[in-house]
Amino acid sequence: MGESVLHVDLALPHRASGKVREIFEAERGLVLVSTDRLSAFDIILRQGIPGRGVVLTRLSEFWFGRLADLCPNHLVTTDVKEMPEAVRQQADLLRGRTMFVQPLKIVPVECVVRGYLAGSGWKEYRQSGTVCGVPLPAGLQESGKLPEPIFTPTTKAHEGHDEPLTYAEVEQQVGAHTAARLRDTSIALYRAGAAYAAERGILLADTKFEFGLRDGKLVLADEALTPDSSRYWDAAAYEPGRSQDSFDKQIVRDWLEQSGWDKQPPPPDLPDEIVAKAARRYTEIADRLME
Repeated sequence: MGESVLHVDLALPHRASGKVREIFEAERGLVLVSTDRLSAFDIILRQGIPGRGVVLTRLSEFWFGRLADLCPNHLVTTDVKEMPEAVRQQADLLRGRTMFVQPLKIVPVECVVRGYLAGSGWKEYRQSGTVCGVPLPAGLQESGKLPEPIFTPTTKAHEGHDEPLTYAEVEQQVGAHTAARLRDTSIALYRAGAAYAAERGILLADTKFEFGLRDGKLVLADEALTPDSSRYWDAAAYEPGRSQDSFDKQIVRDWLEQSGWDKQPPPPDLPDEIVAKAARRYTEIADRLME
């Protein structure tokens, strides 16, 4: 494995740092760099997953292109030769993990779509028969497919956890017209992504989208259908009634859970074997979806 890229510094105004991305301001756009950083339980680990940022960028570019007929997106280019000089000066470091995107007025809602009953949705369903307040039929199993995909938006928290929003709260926040566009577009994108993935033996259990506005039009932003924003399962191993293995950082979370860590800083160092397994998991989902 190569070395993980954990930090990036460009001769451009720095807009923000996320758990994974560094965002810089440039003339006529933004530079988004996906590092190899990895967070678990809301804490950034000292080690990264080599190549993880490249996988996230490759998949976002792929899905932006594939879904463009359903919704325009903010991507301008992933070719560092076409980016500002400050990026070109570090082309070897940034190639494959950098997007130049159009600036947007971001809609402050995380647009989550669920097609299967998993994670926090399963926990809520067992207690109340709902997911994010959406009533569901009785008798559904853990990881079971829902009768129809459901829109379960959340807040867009800058720190900590996102909190569920009812559809009525989304309407109050952004207006009825924009809320309907967010819901309908998100579900359409999920359906298209799920259908394509299914042809390649992959189940798209759920995903989240972020949108912005440009000249009043809804534009897909941030990332699209990556293992960070989506729960992917192997269809061949799928078995409702239990939790499923996901193509994401689950391997890392499982090891941390078993390590005895109290989930407070500092986190323990990951064994090389766990880092390598996680890297292979990210590469596998990208290769299978893009083959």
